[in-house]
Amino acid sequence: MKDHIKNYMKIGLVHFMAFPQVMKGEGEITEALLPVLKDDYFDAIEVTWIKDQAEKEKAISCLKQSHITVAYGASPRLLTTGLNINDRNEAGRQLAVATLKEGIDEAYQFGAAGFGFLSGQYEEEYKEEAFNALVKSTEELCAYAKSKGDMPLILELFDFDFDKKCLIGPAPLANKFAEVICQKHDNFGLMIDLSHIPQTREDIREAVFAIKDHLWHVHIGNVVMKDPSMPAYGDVHPRFGFPNSENGVAEVTAFLRALFEVGYLQEGKRPIVSFEVKPVGEEDPLLVIANAKRVLNEAWSKLNL
Repeated sequence: MKDHIKNYMKIGLVHFMAFPQVMKGEGEITEALLPVLKDDYFDAIEVTWIKDQAEKEKAISCLKQSHITVAYGASPRLLTTGLNINDRNEAGRQLAVATLKEGIDEAYQFGAAGFGFLSGQYEEEYKEEAFNALVKSTEELCAYAKSKGDMPLILELFDFDFDKKCLIGPAPLANKFAEVICQKHDNFGLMIDLSHIPQTREDIREAVFAIKDHLWHVHIGNVVMKDPSMPAYGDVHPRFGFPNSENGVAEVTAFLRALFEVGYLQEGKRPIVSFEVKPVGEEDPLLVIANAKRVLNEAWSKLNL
């Protein structure tokens, strides 16, 4: 592809994955934000909760100075607490919805362009009941977000039987869910992550096409899943080229091609495409990020549209 990549997308980074020490919303978060905010390769950054008010204000100030698009990832609010928005226990479901409403308020404080979240546990025996609970929660959240402004809510597709074991889930089921929500709400969409596609045993192109009418956000990442004894096994987003991993330049190229085919990538439209990569062990976050940039640049150069 000879055209400049920035004409077609805002390149982003899931900050709390690249710098996992901030995942719980604690510590010197702004200091960890600065290397990314100073790097003009990035047009977008995905942040999550910041519990300390003074730290939050400092981070917001830096974000505003940076001329960068902000997205909010609410998954840590659920994954680090064990809360489940399709919990069959009503009290548990309400607790999950409550923390996501707090996240929506926080996302508006950040000036976020979107709010990403995930479904709760998949259990074959109770999947219909869980689906209905997820609909109830999501409709409540969409209405709440709409009452505050125009920020969309975006549900990310995860695995259903590998690691996170989320209800949503395979792309066809995600599309079915989106169809239900969008009957009543116009501020809802779906997020697809390249690292999750192998985990649901789906074809890249088929997965993208299955949700094309509701695709609002994209992550690019990698996964190790051949054997539990292997380092970085599971949904942990290792760098590209990690031993025994599934995704590399060829898969990123195929993913980009599919995103063009469904119209997600168009000249001038510039939606967010974010790296979701995480250092393993003692790896340096900035080296892992540089790795991802090189892989995306190479994949872009190989596109022949």
